[in-house]
Amino acid sequence: MKIKQFEDKGLAHYSYAVLSECAQEIILIDPARNPYPYYEYAASHDARIVGIIETHPHADFISSHLEIHQTTGAPIYAHSRVEPDYPFISFDEGAELNVGKIRLKSLFTPGHSPDGISIVLEHDGKDKAVFTGDTLFIGDVGRPDLRDDGKDKRAQKEELARQMYHSTREKLMKLADDVVVYPAHGAGTLCGKGLSDASSSTIGEEKKNNPALQAMAEEEFVEMILEDQPFIPKYFGFNVTLNKQGAPGFQASIDAVSRLEINHKPRDKAFIIDARSEEIFKKGHLKNAINIQEGAKFETWLGSILGPNESFYLVAESEDTLEELIEKSAKIGYEGLILGAFVMEDAGELTMSSLDVEDFKSHPENYTIVDIRNGSETADGLLFDHALAIPLPELRERTDEIPRNKPVVVHCSGGYRSAAGSSIVAAALPETKVFDLSEAVKKFES
Repeated sequence: MKIKQFEDKGLAHYSYAVLSECAQEIILIDPARNPYPYYEYAASHDARIVGIIETHPHADFISSHLEIHQTTGAPIYAHSRVEPDYPFISFDEGAELNVGKIRLKSLFTPGHSPDGISIVLEHDGKDKAVFTGDTLFIGDVGRPDLRDDGKDKRAQKEELARQMYHSTREKLMKLADDVVVYPAHGAGTLCGKGLSDASSSTIGEEKKNNPALQAMAEEEFVEMILEDQPFIPKYFGFNVTLNKQGAPGFQASIDAVSRLEINHKPRDKAFIIDARSEEIFKKGHLKNAINIQEGAKFETWLGSILGPNESFYLVAESEDTLEELIEKSAKIGYEGLILGAFVMEDAGELTMSSLDVEDFKSHPENYTIVDIRNGSETADGLLFDHALAIPLPELRERTDEIPRNKPVVVHCSGGYRSAAGSSIVAAALPETKVFDLSEAVKKFES
């Protein structure tokens, strides 16, 4: 038996291939949008993919389960409560799937979602591992506030939190202490709030160290799980729906994106996602461009700033980078929103001036300061007195709250987000001088 963990660092996502060497068969668990790494793994072991298990309809990435099913014929297993549009086999509590000497057993563990399951791996008659999806993470549990079915949101979140309390205590914590825990996410995901950097653990270690698994009353657990959760990106609900439908093929969707000529001139009023470096962007960019720099979190911020109903042009510094950005867009199902993708070599007609940091430091009262950090980051106070706190995911909708009688300085905690934020404010306030504090913010941190 072999367990292969695949990691997508950008989305802090883990997926798995469970290989039975005697049967030369593989079961995939929570595969990412790109199916080709799984095909390559199967080929390298001369094995067949014979099943795909979805622990729940994911909110933060698009799964390739339907494409893999259509390509290999392998059936998809999911809880019946998912009620997906794709063909599937119910894998409810007590269901088992045998592959060689491996037995995979379903535990119904709602809490993050109302249809979540965890998969216990038994080998040679002993429980060896559990794939916990977004129910149990290393150092945390999944957040219960991502589903919205039109009911009272507070009541729905509380109900899922209560289900999480029982799922952890009545199902997962009853497994043997030496059972290895393999979650669907690690540190950096927005599906939880306090995850460890570790990629696996054991039930015993989690019972000892995970704050959410300590002895407490149900009401205390509910209160703890609901407080201080990170923001919910705009794309999450869209991904849940698309994953329940089953996404179109990865490569075919990427190939369908229109590649335009270098320095293409987009139509007026079109959204433009300019992924070039902030230095190049500030020297010249197109009207309505938002500077989401290519980087580890590009797809997260793309889906947090733009909604799934908003089409856009995609701009990059090079052909290779452009292809990478299209693939990253596809990981959250946004490739179909791209009106056209092109490389930009010329300087655009709009520029952004550099901030005189010393003048700002000496006379901050001469500027309107916009703090675009998340609420959890500003809860303990602002870096600058009288700053206006507007989290980046809300900034496009709230630029009318920014006074126009002074130059505006936008900052985050490190510089990456402020490049996007300052470009949003500059586009919304064309008659106002807008500056990006960028990495100079570190000079002001205590």
